[in-house]
Amino acid sequence: MATTRPTASSRKDRPTAYARDVVAGRILAGPHVRNACRRHLDDLKHGGARGLRWNAKLAAEKIALFEEVYKLSEGQFEGQAFILDPSQAFIIGSIYGWQSSRWAKGEWRRRFRRAFVEMGKGNGKSPMAAGIGIEGLVAAGEAGAQIYSAAAKRDQAAILFQDAVKMVRGSPALRRRLAVQGSQGHEHNIAHHLSASYFRPASRETGKTGAGLRPFYVLADEIHEMADRRILETLERGFKFRREPLLFMITNSGSDPNSVAGQEHDHAVRVAAGSPDPVGLDATYVGDPIDDSTFSYVCALDEGDDPLTDPSCWGKANPLLGITLTEEYLASVVAQAKNIPSTRNEILRLHFCIWTEADVAWISRELLDPALSDFDPGIHAGEGCAVGLDLSERRDLTVKANVVRTGMVKIEAMRDGEMVTVEKPTFDAWIEAWTPGDTMKVRAVRDKLPYEVWEQQGWLYAPPGKMVSFLQVAQALAEDMSEFDVRLVAYDRYAFQRFEEDVALVGIVPEFVEHPQGGVKKGKPTEAMKRMAKEAEPPREPEGLWMPGSLAVVEEALLEGRLRLRRNPVLVSAMLSAVVETDKWGNKWLAKARSVNKIDAAVALCMAMGAAMACLVDDEVSGMAGWLAQS
Repeated sequence: MATTRPTASSRKDRPTAYARDVVAGRILAGPHVRNACRRHLDDLKHGGARGLRWNAKLAAEKIALFEEVYKLSEGQFEGQAFILDPSQAFIIGSIYGWQSSRWAKGEWRRRFRRAFVEMGKGNGKSPMAAGIGIEGLVAAGEAGAQIYSAAAKRDQAAILFQDAVKMVRGSPALRRRLAVQGSQGHEHNIAHHLSASYFRPASRETGKTGAGLRPFYVLADEIHEMADRRILETLERGFKFRREPLLFMITNSGSDPNSVAGQEHDHAVRVAAGSPDPVGLDATYVGDPIDDSTFSYVCALDEGDDPLTDPSCWGKANPLLGITLTEEYLASVVAQAKNIPSTRNEILRLHFCIWTEADVAWISRELLDPALSDFDPGIHAGEGCAVGLDLSERRDLTVKANVVRTGMVKIEAMRDGEMVTVEKPTFDAWIEAWTPGDTMKVRAVRDKLPYEVWEQQGWLYAPPGKMVSFLQVAQALAEDMSEFDVRLVAYDRYAFQRFEEDVALVGIVPEFVEHPQGGVKKGKPTEAMKRMAKEAEPPREPEGLWMPGSLAVVEEALLEGRLRLRRNPVLVSAMLSAVVETDKWGNKWLAKARSVNKIDAAVALCMAMGAAMACLVDDEVSGMAGWLAQS
């Protein structure tokens, strides 16, 4: 594992030096990267028989382009030269240095037309891809080159493109040769007028039509998020017009082996191993030429490695550990994975290159227990309060959750690879719960929950009837409004109209804010949310409350010790029983249908915390705007 960056004057054949160091064990790498290095060394010996040659001089020239012309942007590397880590030099050098005579008789052209790079988050994949795109404009000698950044969403494609924009603006040499078009933060094109070439993000419309496209390079970002191959296939069809096209794919690990990323991963692993058969973590190297046109660099752990207990394996998935990533940062995400089981698989995927399915549990007892306390909510009389309502009628529990901000605390957090101190709010929270009394015994058996005990102990209200009495819930809310300064009441649309009628009967007029419980829909934004979105730099579309955002607030507050929960077995059972669902973009929400027991109290808590954060925005609490932007 490299701990320092080489200089531009380092060894001439750096890709080969890296391959030898990896194979010899002098540089830490996982099984598939070791195979990629073995493949490189074998091809040096035997590739000539297949019409291959290694051009170390050309590889060094392309590496020098990165290191002598490009500048990095943002964070600790702002304005610095793009000095390549040995792993990056291997990738860049291999793509340009290997040539083949198979594409045209008597002419050496770039061997690799496809490249698949899979590594942990934060290892510089996007800037490296952006640099390749710029090379296609200024150093490839291609007239009318069309360079596209592509992703599942245009916003994601724009991230890679913005890395290229920053490189151009940060380099005097590039600024003289390239023109960036579009206003600050809304750039849409990088033009090289001398060769009539351009670099731009691919849009959804691009994927639909593809009319007139003749891509030279396609830089595909985060392909684990792509639902299908449509945009890649559309862009690749235009390769037939180019002498040396390149599809450069970068990604984190995914969860679906049948997805686009899963298929490309399997192919890349086989290519590196030189084996037509499925390759597991043992990744035995065979060395047969499977696909001479595909470059493979797939980070992975070895069989038996456990990143949650053994930091020594982290570098296998994170070749830039110690450069763009710190051990302190990875230690923090490992701690999160241990404490919040629902985040575990996502963390294993994103940071340690482990292909996983969705997890089951949300909160661990080890994380929850320190947050539990026997405080009296009455200590907060007269203070600002946010409420979350999870309404039910017959089968589930109806739960009202209250959240009060108790102060601010300084927290050490990782920002752009550096530890910084930020101020964040602390909270107290508690719940009340109701269930129909007439059916309680039957449902207690069915749900395997001690409803009768909870009622006897005062943790659960069970008034007579086969339906929850919303009038009692409305009366409880009225009591809240007389005792606390109830600022917002978050609600889901289910049964809300009937509840509103009972609210009117008790004569209160709370300020309601919509908070859907699923992971797709967002509620309508409040006026404060609209104002904050308008005043943001750059201005953005206002967004309302939604469960993935509120869930993240609860998780973060628990991890950082900023949330105190009034001890209540109804809430404890819900928190420990909750299961999350996760979409392909990492958004999470609580899944009632898949959870072990009733989780209504956990749902209400998340809704109340979301409403509490909305109150903080409305209050324009000192320092909160910046913190919210970073969260």
